[in-house]
This record gives sequence, structure tokens and C-alpha cells, in this order.
Amino acid sequence: MAPHHLPFFITAPGQTDVLLVVTGIFLVAVIFWVGTLYWRLHSLPERMAHKSQKLQFEIVAVLGLLSLFTHNHLFWIAGLMLALIEFPDFGTPLNRIAGSVEKIAESPSSADAGETEPDEASAETPAAAQVPNVDASNSKVRSHA
Repeated sequence: MAPHHLPFFITAPGQTDVLLVVTGIFLVAVIFWVGTLYWRLHSLPERMAHKSQKLQFEIVAVLGLLSLFTHNHLFWIAGLMLALIEFPDFGTPLNRIAGSVEKIAESPSSADAGETEPDEASAETPAAAQVPNVDASNSKVRSHA
């Protein structure tokens, strides 16, 4: 016979302990909430790099995975720093320069456009610009080999 002045959380024999059940549900909910908070915090650098379309997104993602599996916080800090740093865009100007050089290389040059017959070309060019015909046996032949 239990006295009537016992607190509410003490259960009678054979009854369900409600406080234990509520505490267990609360504990499981808090564990899931803390786990979700941990995963969101852990993926913060990767989400930051992905939102801003950074070039170093893959490096940040790998650093995040390394920090997750090795429990080395230095990788996470390095990933966060890379996600915050804005690298200059060198690719666009270099691609434009390469495209311009290709256009220049493909366009017909002024010498190719003005090509005429060899007889006419020798008559049109001044005598000082013409190269004299030198006998190959008397001169030394230079090679690149």
C-alpha cells in the first residue's frame, strides 16, 4: 500500500511508466535534431561554394568529406576558407585571346590576297628587294640539325 503523498512520476506496480516513455521519445528527437544540425554545419562550406558557383567547388567538397571521415577539423576550416575566397577569372580573357588568335590565323593575310603570277611579281617588286641567285656549291649551307 503506497502512501498517497508520492510524486506523480512514481508509477504503481504493473503500470506503464509514462515519464520514461516521454523522456525516451524526447531523447530520440533531440539526437536526430543534433545530428541534423551537425550535418548542416558540416556541409556549410560546400553549400556556400555551390551557391556562388565557385570554380573551387569540387576541392571544397573533397575537403568536407576528408574532414568528415578523418575528424580533422583543419580540412573543414580549409574548405570554409576556400568557399569564402573569390579567385579571379583568368579563363575568360585567355579564351577570348585564343579565339582572336584563331581568327587572325584563319583569315587570309594581305600577302596571300595579293599573290600574282611569278613573272608579274618579279616585275612589280623593286630590284633592291629581289634576292640574288647564289650558287649553292660556293656558300656554306646552314641547317638546324
